[in-house]
Amino acid sequence: MIWWYWMLLGLVLLGVEMATPGGFYILFFGLAALAVGTVAGVGFIQAEWLQWLLFSVLAILSLLVFRGPLLAWIKTQNKELPTVDSMVGESAIPLEDLAPGGTSKAELRGTTWTAHNAGTALLKKGQRCKVERVEELTLWITAE
Repeated sequence: MIWWYWMLLGLVLLGVEMATPGGFYILFFGLAALAVGTVAGVGFIQAEWLQWLLFSVLAILSLLVFRGPLLAWIKTQNKELPTVDSMVGESAIPLEDLAPGGTSKAELRGTTWTAHNAGTALLKKGQRCKVERVEELTLWITAE
């Protein structure tokens, strides 16, 4: 194949990799095509069968060797802190009487939540309570 066909193929494959939500498979085929295009353009390899062999070996070998470390590196670089809307300090209203240490339902922001009485006083139905902390989907509330 003519050297610039390889370069064009490599650029197309890299563009496809960028356009698809893949796991870095096509990337290595694109890079291998660019490498073969470079080698063919310089004139080191003229035989078409040798170009295809080099392309296949480079693509598969680089895929096997570099894909795992690349994914691991991206995973370490992409550590996002979870964005949680803090409800601590807001007012929740128990939907029924809630004994100290007990669990029931409370309303906060128009949504019913599981609520745990974190204080030592009985919380009455309809009483305004303060959210002390949130554990998973449970509000820990106390009297205001």
